[in-house]
Amino acid sequence: MPGTPFADQLECFDNSYPDREYTIEIFCPEFTSICPKTGQPDFGTLVFRYVPDRKCVELKSLKLYLQKFRNEGIFYENVTNRIFDDFLEVVKPRSATLESRWGARGGITSTITVSHTQSV
Repeated sequence: MPGTPFADQLECFDNSYPDREYTIEIFCPEFTSICPKTGQPDFGTLVFRYVPDRKCVELKSLKLYLQKFRNEGIFYENVTNRIFDDFLEVVKPRSATLESRWGARGGITSTITVSHTQSV
């Protein structure tokens, strides 16, 4: 069972080419959450890059999962790691990277990147 409240939204389908190593890249340019300090919306782009093992993430379920964060008061670093943990738990990729790129606030932008490689 995935560890966070929204993770049950994520679904997968069988990878038809589990013996082949290939990369899937998914851009999510309309991600939003709420700044826990100011209550203002934060706007970001998420970029998932992963090498699937037995499963691939189903895109509509990923979209619905990400929409759950719209009213969530959470810092950039925390939301990036929480999404990544859920993704790893459900999809179980050979390797994965999640990059979150955040819009400017007060003249400052942030990019958070987290990566994982499956143990052999």
